[in-house]
This record gives sequence, C-alpha cells and structure tokens, in this order.
Amino acid sequence: MAIMTVALRRWLARLAATAGLLVTVVALLIAPATPASAHAVLESSSPAASAVVPNEPTKVVLTFSESVRKVPGKIRVIGPSGSRADRGEPSFDGATVTIPVDPAGERGTYLVSFRVISADSHPVSGAFTYSVGAPSTPPVDNGDDSRANPVVETAVKVARFLGYAGLVLLIGPALVLAALWPRRLSRRGPARLAWTGLGLVAFATLADLWLQVPYTAGGGLFDVTGEGFGSVFGSTFGAAHLIRLGLLAASAFLLRPLLDRPSGRTDAIILAVIGGATLLTWPLAGHPAASPAPAVSVVVDAIHLGSMAVWLGGLLMLGGFLLRQADERELSAILPIWSRWAALAVSALLLAGTVQGLIEVATLDALFGTTYGRLLLAKIALFAVVIAVAAYSRQLVRRRTAAQRPVPVRRAVWVELAVTVVVLGLSATLVQTTPARTAVAEPAGTQAGLFTTTLSSPLFSIQVELDPAARGNNSLHLYAYTKDNKPQPVVEWRATAALPSAGIEPIEIPLLPLTDNHAYGDVSLPAAGDWQLQITARTTDIDQATVTATVPIR
Repeated sequence: MAIMTVALRRWLARLAATAGLLVTVVALLIAPATPASAHAVLESSSPAASAVVPNEPTKVVLTFSESVRKVPGKIRVIGPSGSRADRGEPSFDGATVTIPVDPAGERGTYLVSFRVISADSHPVSGAFTYSVGAPSTPPVDNGDDSRANPVVETAVKVARFLGYAGLVLLIGPALVLAALWPRRLSRRGPARLAWTGLGLVAFATLADLWLQVPYTAGGGLFDVTGEGFGSVFGSTFGAAHLIRLGLLAASAFLLRPLLDRPSGRTDAIILAVIGGATLLTWPLAGHPAASPAPAVSVVVDAIHLGSMAVWLGGLLMLGGFLLRQADERELSAILPIWSRWAALAVSALLLAGTVQGLIEVATLDALFGTTYGRLLLAKIALFAVVIAVAAYSRQLVRRRTAAQRPVPVRRAVWVELAVTVVVLGLSATLVQTTPARTAVAEPAGTQAGLFTTTLSSPLFSIQVELDPAARGNNSLHLYAYTKDNKPQPVVEWRATAALPSAGIEPIEIPLLPLTDNHAYGDVSLPAAGDWQLQITARTTDIDQATVTATVPIR
C-alpha cells in the first residue's frame, strides 16, 4: 500500500508538472514575434517639430529609432483651441506611428504628445508642436499626466529585487540539499528557505505584471485597466512572465520530493532543465532581448543570473546551516566540493558580466559618462570586495583548516552575503536604467546626462528634469505636485537660468504647458559651470511660489 501511495504521489507530481509546462507552452504560443530594440528615440516627425505648414495635414507621422508598441489613450493631437484634433486610433507599423488628424481643422499651433513602449518594456514619452498657416499660442493638453508615479517606479525596482532574492533562496537550498546535504541533518530549515524563495519569485512575477500597467501608461499603483492588462499580456514582457509562472508551477511539484528526501536522478535533471528555462525569462523581458546581439545577451544574462543564485544561495546555506550543524568529518567532505562550485560560479559571473558589459556599454565614454555606466562601476567595485573575501575563504579550505575552525569561514560568508545584498539592489536599479550604449547614442534632450531634482515650497513641490545638462541646447521639464504627491495645476509658469560666476545674467526660458501640471521648455546654455535655475509657478490669482536649484553644466 505504501509503495502504491508513493507511486501515486510521483505520478500526480509529474502530471502537475506537465500541466505547468502546458501553461508555459500556451504562453509561448501567444507571445508576439516582435523585433529587438531598446529605449526607442523619436528620430523625426511629419510635420516636423516647430514647422509651419501651409495646409492642414491629414495625418501626423512619428518615426522612432526602433519598433514601439501602443500605450492605450496616450497619443494625442491638440488643436489651437484646445480640442482634440486626432481622429480614431493611431496605427503602429514597426518604428512608425501614424495618427489620423481632422483635415478641416483650425489654423494655428498644434500640440502632439505621445507615450509609447520600446521593446525592452520601458515607456518613452515626449511632445512637440507644429503650426498651420502661422504660429499661435500653443494649446494645453488637459489629459492625464502620462508620467509614471514615483511610487510605481520605486515599486518596480523593489519587485525586481524580491525576484532576485527569491532566486537565491530557491536555487541555493535546492542545489545543496540535492548534492551536499548530510543525511543525518534535518532538511526542514533549508526546505522552508526554498519554499520562501519560490513564493518570492512568484509574488515578484505577479507584481511585475501588475506594475507594468501603470509604469508604461502612467499613473498610480491602482491606475490599471483591462485594456492596460491586455496590452501587457500581449507583449513580449507579459509572455515571458506568464511563461515564468507556468514553469514555477511545474517546478513546485517536482521540488517537494527533492526537499523532503534525496531525490532520483531523473527528477533532478527535469528540475534543472525547468530551472534553466525559467532563468531565461528574465533577460527575455528586459534589456538583453533588445541588445544589438539579442541571442548572445539573453544566454549570457541567464548564465549571469544563475551563477549569482548558485553562489549566493550556497553561501547562505553554508553560513546559515552547514557551518553550524555539520561536524568536522562532514565539513571536510563538503567544503572542497563547494569551493570548486563557488570558483566555477564566480568564473561564470565574471565572464558573463564582461560579455554583457561590452555589449551594453561598448565604450569608455559610455562607462564613465552615463548613469548606467557609473552604476556598473559601483557594482564592479563591490564585486571586487566580495571576490577578495571569497579568496580568503578558499585559502582556508585549501589549507584544510576550515573544517577545524569554521567560525572564520562563517564570518567571511556573512560578509560576502552582506555586500552582495547591495549588489542585488544595484542590479535591480540597472535593469530599469537606460543602457549606456543607448544613452550615448541618443540626441540632446534624452537621458544621456539627465539632471533631476525635486524642489519644495510651502505651496507645492516641483520636479525638475534638465536634459542633457551640458553646454548647448537643453530640454527642461517641470512637474508640479501637491504635498500629498498629487498633480498640482499651475496657472502660469516662469523660469530663468543664470551663471553669476561668468557674469551671465538670467536667461528667460520660454515654457510650453503640456498638461495642467507639466511644462516644457528649451534653453541654450553657452558655458559650463554651476547655473542658477529659478522657477516660479502661480497656482491661483494670488498664490505663487519661487524655487531655485543649482545645476552643474558640463
């Protein structure tokens, strides 16, 4: 009877695993076949920005540097009187977006505002004007603020961090229990860690899917719609996450026997294959799938992620369990094997990180002159610290003193883990940052050298974005918010820029209201130095406030 029960459990586990794999296959079938791209940039438009055309166009055509996807309701053409001039839904054809416009429209200045999604799942937004006949006072877009809420942007990074942490908690315990765990020790603690890791990965995946709607469309945590979810699920990002959920469901049933007792070779091999496929879903939903060499980047990034999880998860098992519970004889057998595993994982990390860095950064200017490059340098510096500590631990193992004196090794392990928690945080930020190769290639007015700060006054706070914060032409975006972080309507904007150290008097910056709390302007800054930016916003007939910022210009 017991044999039949065990056989039945194994059959049910494999049946459930097969069901999970079927979910994955369905997700693969509905995944769209989209070409690779990354952080699309508006290259041209028809009519061109600031152009004056003699007759009303029947359409506005936007041409991006890469293929883009639709954000529902976020492309608008506003006529001189403030009414909508676009008619019907815009059409998307790769990198080209065509917006039908009423040909019998008004004469004067039109405002075109857009928000689209590049292939690496990040939103791209902007605005420009053109005029029919002669310029007039630019209209104001009274639609919703299309910028993602700062809370949403932070939540996306937290979800990515939780996903990475879940991988560490899942892969490390599963691997050690399968190959290194002494039979006499209880498996309950490591098993709980593994189930916690599986739960974190599943939660982070669901959170990613939810947050992608307000992140791409703009809005708060709960500004989600059925149409928004449909857009996410129909994208490569959504398909990769659905595949991940299917693979997690399949692995959950194969994982239980492995965590409870030593498992058979066949189940372990199947679980390893499912785990490798699951790792591929991370790069498929991010920058690597949109790199110049997507096939290489996806594989390299999966190796990078898997090596990280093996190394850190193994360290966690050593510091949390084996170095405290195993005896000297067991440690003498375990530590040399683990040392070889760690050396292999670290070598794979270094190789994969080098290849990915060459693809994503490409030049020294991009490495030192972009946010992505500087974050990568910080990650490399911290990784060097971890390698030094790991080398010390390996020396103890080679001298065969680690088994007799496990305390120094345990301390080194905890130092490694503490530093790598910071590295994981940097990694979660990196995946949300414009790749360095894209940043240096973008024209002025994009993310290459973005200066951003939030200025507070008794009435409101203003988020300032100056791009590229360098000599020459710069784009200025201003966003006004109330004290509880809601959009603050502004009746009138004024802004000036001055460089007192060079004797440059305040330069008036013409501002174009794009929404009731968002204004845009262009300014030419002729010299490097610490420029004084002064911004005045009037919210009513009698209420206004002025804030200032010092902006370093390269």
